[in-house]
Amino acid sequence: MKYLSASEFYKSIFGCKAYKIAIDAGCTCPNRDGTCGTRGCIFCSQSGSGDFAANRLLPIPRQVENAKKLVQAKNKEGVFIAYFQNFTNTYGDAIQLKQKYYQALACPGVKAIAIATRPDCLSGEILQILQELAQKTFVIVELGLQTSDEKTAEYIRRGYETPVFEKAVKALHECAPNIHVVCHVIFGLPGESAEKMIKTVQYAVNSGIDGIKICVLHILEGTDLAEEWRNGKIKCLNMEEYFEILGQALKIIPPGVVIHRLTGDGAKRILLAPMWTADKKRVHNALKKYIESL
Repeated sequence: MKYLSASEFYKSIFGCKAYKIAIDAGCTCPNRDGTCGTRGCIFCSQSGSGDFAANRLLPIPRQVENAKKLVQAKNKEGVFIAYFQNFTNTYGDAIQLKQKYYQALACPGVKAIAIATRPDCLSGEILQILQELAQKTFVIVELGLQTSDEKTAEYIRRGYETPVFEKAVKALHECAPNIHVVCHVIFGLPGESAEKMIKTVQYAVNSGIDGIKICVLHILEGTDLAEEWRNGKIKCLNMEEYFEILGQALKIIPPGVVIHRLTGDGAKRILLAPMWTADKKRVHNALKKYIESL
C-alpha cells in the first residue's frame, strides 16, 4: 500500500531531508493549571508528552543548537523544523510565545516551525500570530484529538467537546490556507473498539486535516493511567492488533493527507506498557512488511 509519508512530503517542500527537533517553550496546559483540570489528560506524562524535548530553562536559541547537535549525524545535509512539542504551545502570553517562535526560526538551519497545541487554545491573537508566521515560513500546527468519541474523551479528561476540533481546523485554514494542520490520534484507548478508532480517523479526515499522527496508547509511569493499568483495568493492544487497525485506517485516509506517524515510542525510563513498542527497529521493520502486504 502506498501513502504519502512525512519524509516524502518534507522533501517536496524543502528539496532535502528535514529533521524535527523538540524544544520547550515553557508552557503549561489548561488541563493542569486549573482552567479545565489539574491532573492533565489521563495518559499524559509529567513532561506534557515531551519526554524528548530540550531543557526549558535554556533560551530558545540554545535549545535549538543543543538539539541540532544531538541529531547532526543523522541530518548532515538537511534542514531542521523547530518543534514546540510538550504541553500546549499556544497557551500563555501571546507576545512571549511569538518571540519564541521567531527566535527558533532565526536559528541557522531552521526552515519551519511546528507547534503542538489543543484545538481549544487558539485565540484570535494567536491566530493572527500564526497568520503572520505563515507568511514568512512553513508552519505546522499539531492538534491533539486522540478520539472523536465523547465518552472516551471524558474518560481521558481531554477537556473539550469534539466539535471544537473541526472548528479549530477551519479557523486555522481560514487565517492562513498554507498552514499544515496535523491531527493526533491514539489507538487503544480504554473501552474503544476498532470501529471507534476508525471512526476517529474518518472524523479527522472529514474535518479537513492536512496530516495525521497515529500511535498506540502508552502506559507511562507517573500518570493516572498507570494506576488503572496496575489494577488490571486496562488491556493494551498487542502489535498484531495495532497493525490490523492501522491497515484499516490507511485504507480510508485520502492520498493527499500526509502520514506523519504510524508508530510511537514512549521514553523507556517511564514506559510500563506495551513493551513491544520499546523495540523501535523491530516495530518499524514489522510495520513496513505489514503495509507492503496490504
